[in-house]
Amino acid sequence: MLQRVKNSNRRYLQRPQRSVLIWGLIVIFAIMVFKLWEEQKSRISLPSYPEFYNELVSGKINRATLDGNKIKGVYIDGHKNGSPFTLNVPIHDDQLLNALRTHVKNFRIGQSSAVISNAMMMTLPIVLVIIFAVLMQSQHVRTPLHGAVRFGKIRARRWLNSNDSNITFHSVAGIPEAKEELREIIQFLKKPKQFQKLGGKIPKGALLIGPPGTGKTLLAKAIAGEANVPFFSISGSDFVEMFAGVGASRVRDLFKQASRHAPCIIFLDEIDAVGRFRGTSTASTHDEREQTLNALLVELDGFNTQEGIILLAATNRPDILDPALLRPGRFDRQVILDLPDINGREAILKVHTRRIILDTNVRLDQIARITPGFSGAELANLVNEAALLAARNNQSSVTMKDFEESRDKVTWGRERKSRVMNEADRTIAAYHEAGHALATHFLPDATQLHKVTIIPRGQHMLGSTLHIPASDRQMVTRKQILAEITLLMSGRAAEELAFSDCSTGAHNDIKRATELARLMVCEWGMSANLGPVRYTRSEGNTASVQGCSPDFSEQTAAAIDAEIKDIIADCHTKALNLIARNKETLISLATELLKQEVLDAEKVKELITQSLPAAKG
Repeated sequence: MLQRVKNSNRRYLQRPQRSVLIWGLIVIFAIMVFKLWEEQKSRISLPSYPEFYNELVSGKINRATLDGNKIKGVYIDGHKNGSPFTLNVPIHDDQLLNALRTHVKNFRIGQSSAVISNAMMMTLPIVLVIIFAVLMQSQHVRTPLHGAVRFGKIRARRWLNSNDSNITFHSVAGIPEAKEELREIIQFLKKPKQFQKLGGKIPKGALLIGPPGTGKTLLAKAIAGEANVPFFSISGSDFVEMFAGVGASRVRDLFKQASRHAPCIIFLDEIDAVGRFRGTSTASTHDEREQTLNALLVELDGFNTQEGIILLAATNRPDILDPALLRPGRFDRQVILDLPDINGREAILKVHTRRIILDTNVRLDQIARITPGFSGAELANLVNEAALLAARNNQSSVTMKDFEESRDKVTWGRERKSRVMNEADRTIAAYHEAGHALATHFLPDATQLHKVTIIPRGQHMLGSTLHIPASDRQMVTRKQILAEITLLMSGRAAEELAFSDCSTGAHNDIKRATELARLMVCEWGMSANLGPVRYTRSEGNTASVQGCSPDFSEQTAAAIDAEIKDIIADCHTKALNLIARNKETLISLATELLKQEVLDAEKVKELITQSLPAAKG
């Protein structure tokens, strides 16, 4: 069972604070009730001053009390039924004072209740603060929390044994190399003497590096489950607080707890939150985050691997980590977790569909093929969305259609069939997407077409064209990149040829085309004019940030902009020529899209083939 590491003295913290708060509220409530009661009494009888003075000298006052500028009293039984009264009178009126002493037998002068109540209201907050300080001081003596109270205590989640976590290596798929490399850590924990007898040292830690969703946290939990040892899990952001010294205190407390439960595993998720380059703080070179990192480095040097403590950390930004954190002796191993390939995706799908009732037509290898670039977390979400969709439709099993619809939902967003589109927008969207589909057919270096639709999805998407590569590619050539840019510009070209105008529907295509062209010129050295040179901004010891100076002159920057513009212009011209040679086919595809709203790759190929030999690449 997942549980927070609890402080055994926490009850001493909560009870004094709660009692102080309760008693403070009771006192404030009592004062408020007293004031309301006092006001209620004052509403009993409010005679005018001349009327009161006449009644006073006539002997109709039974008793009276002078309290500051206020008189409270009771009439005699024969006058106004002996009712009480209250009255504000002039201060220091000697004539009134003599009359009261002469005509009222039961007369006295009292202390001002207003002064008392005001004094209570002024002193009450001070008293409460003093009481709270005394209680906290006593708490300070009774517990070992010192000045930071409980802020310095770590808030790690802890599994004490394998029964607390059912995750093992059977729950992890798609990353066989990473699993194999980390199996040794399990052997270190189970049989440390086997590695120490030859003089070898057990690695102190391993850094898991990979994009979000690739299974870094899952793999760390699986290691703990396989090794059957306690597992401490905490995020890097949990170390850093606004109070100075808290993060460093938590680091020391974490390793202290780990030593008590050794052998064990400590897992620091998102370590880049605390492990960034030092000396880059905008506030101070000794800010809280850097103090925390220094404490972590000291602890990594200080703890002995013979105790059986293994430190795992995860990040998707290894480029911003401090070099001192990555050197051997701290994180001895760096395990890379890439996005899964087609075989890895199929293995991951098998893990996540174990408890899903699948239809006989479901082919996991086909689902793996149509989900390039999906991480393990995204595949898990895909399977869950498909199961929810099948349940929503009251089906007895999950079909291939459910998986395809869920893939489209995850990729583009949910269909918005209820969204009303006027005919002009539908027509523009149809020609735009038809242009993409047509260009795909005549660009052999472009990614293969899977489906084209004009059903609105997501927030702004009025149509979309889904392309799926024939296989996972680790590298792309210059021809393939230029083909992708041409493909992106083909939607805009179709609009221009069909309507002699263009719309805002190509904004995302233009953005992606510009990014590809900039990468070609600045990162990949694919510009004939500028040569195989990398043009980037100064990074120094930090990740590239907005506003840092470029490593090239203004003339070179202008040349880069011109080269990017030329690449996009050439691809746009090529797309225009391609669409112009096959305008009749474009019209046929757009017309069919307006009727069907969705066309798969086979249907698009059939329509283009029917237009041959008119269609020309």
